[in-house]
Amino acid sequence: MNCIAVASRCVLAAAMMAIFQATTWSATPPARQKDRVAPVANPCARLTAGSVVENPPALFSRGGVLSVDFSYQTTTDLDGRSLFCFMTPDGLENPTLHVQPGDHLQINITNNTPATPVEMQVNPPHCGASAITDSSVSLHFHGTNVSPTCHQDEVLHTVINSGETFAYDVLIPKDEPPGLYWYHSHIHMYVEPTLLGGASGVIVVEGIQNLVPALAGMPQRILVVRDQEVANAPEPGGSVPTNDITLNHIPIAYPQLTPAIIQIPSGERQLWRVSNSSASEILDLQVRYDGTPQPLQIVALDGVPTGSQDGTRQGTPIHAKHVLIPTAGRAEFIVQGPTASVGTAALVTLAVDTGPDGDSDPERTLATIQTASAQTASARAPSAQPASSAAADNAVPAQAGAPWKQRFEKLAEAPVTAQRTLYFSENNPLGQFFITVEGATPRLFDPNDPPSIVTTQGAVEDWTIENRTLENHEFHTHQNHFLVLSQDNFEVNGTRADHRIEGQFLDTVQVPYWDGNPTHPFPSVTFRMDFRGLDIGDFVYHCHIAEHEDNGMMSIIRVIPAPAAATSTPTAGRRTAR
Repeated sequence: MNCIAVASRCVLAAAMMAIFQATTWSATPPARQKDRVAPVANPCARLTAGSVVENPPALFSRGGVLSVDFSYQTTTDLDGRSLFCFMTPDGLENPTLHVQPGDHLQINITNNTPATPVEMQVNPPHCGASAITDSSVSLHFHGTNVSPTCHQDEVLHTVINSGETFAYDVLIPKDEPPGLYWYHSHIHMYVEPTLLGGASGVIVVEGIQNLVPALAGMPQRILVVRDQEVANAPEPGGSVPTNDITLNHIPIAYPQLTPAIIQIPSGERQLWRVSNSSASEILDLQVRYDGTPQPLQIVALDGVPTGSQDGTRQGTPIHAKHVLIPTAGRAEFIVQGPTASVGTAALVTLAVDTGPDGDSDPERTLATIQTASAQTASARAPSAQPASSAAADNAVPAQAGAPWKQRFEKLAEAPVTAQRTLYFSENNPLGQFFITVEGATPRLFDPNDPPSIVTTQGAVEDWTIENRTLENHEFHTHQNHFLVLSQDNFEVNGTRADHRIEGQFLDTVQVPYWDGNPTHPFPSVTFRMDFRGLDIGDFVYHCHIAEHEDNGMMSIIRVIPAPAAATSTPTAGRRTAR
């Protein structure tokens, strides 16, 4: 139900004019004018099956700024698959970007992929090029609560074509929850090929030890799960996956399914920070010792420490024997290494039933876990002041400070201003996918469309997302997290709800498939959306199974300034880059 007040509708035109007047829609802001980033030799290198897992290369902010030069590149592997990656001038591929709340993340990116024909024109205002090709690129800072304005996290009009350079200057909010986020390209129609090609990396917003003091100085692993096409294209089903999985660019490829290797000192407690940076995989992770599931302490989901938004500014771990991570989700949890008495140890992803029309996600072993020597632990000794090196990425900072006010504090107690129902639907024979506000007509996404939802800064809304299809979907919203309230009609359709996520803040949530029985209700998830922050403007929500997103399952929401802000200065209520 749309509860936008009539008075708010009356200020819409003036408010949006203020937004666009206050936004700089130009290709290069003055502070970041640079020459284009040159291509790097041997781009997008990949590791061999069975390799030992190491953390990705890492870069750290200094003095409130992390400045990075990226070359977006492509190559072809031995099986003829297209690979994509973001590389620094010194050859770091898809590095982890460590920032502090309040920092500026400045990325100067040059598209060094070959030029291809125009596929779609993008209406003004333009933020970069005016036309999309299948080699276009952009950056989305997934999960961050940053501004949707040009040169920050704007994905509707930002297009960087072959040979072009573009400057991002993203202001990380001072109240950003500390945890794991990620970055990837977000060009409409071409998200899936770039993700399958491996063009993604993670972002760590530092400070989790301030909300979970037990993590201070704890050894940590950054684990990035991606997917890629199965070589020779076998028909998926049963033990044959729709896509292969990789772990930190180590392939776990069908049919050999050779796992990677994780080395850990005997009995050591580690923080594993896992990003499901895949195009379509749904992970259900479990650590097994001699076949027995091991206890996990989940300390953060989708970048938000669990239980941290109730006003106490302290996290509360969730105890579990497995953790479901939907496509594009993240989970951070404590694992204790095996002792010498353990014969076999492994990190596995359990089989996931994605529905009659869904993908094949069979059980697979991502990594065998081996005990390592004390020398390995010594090499990961924590540093109180992280340096710009991979060594500083091997442990949570050892010093814990005072926690800051949390972005979504006490949202559970806030008055609700609107309630809405949306639903996923499909036209399977045509390969068309839709996300629709109840009462509207389903339509395929077009970046030139008007918004499907208009709301006002300061609103608090309860949304229910129904799945009216025979396959799973993964709801994701930009610029915001949401508070999960309930999961309904899961059990009647044969899928158990994960009640551990109720009361937690996510930016991506799974809505399981409907079984097609007309007497059964549709599975749904209800959550609370928080528009009390500074972000105004247009951004998107969509299914994060990339094929579905690329083929129409996405829509635009517009947040207009609160009436008082709309009648004052043009920039009131808007996050700016500097």
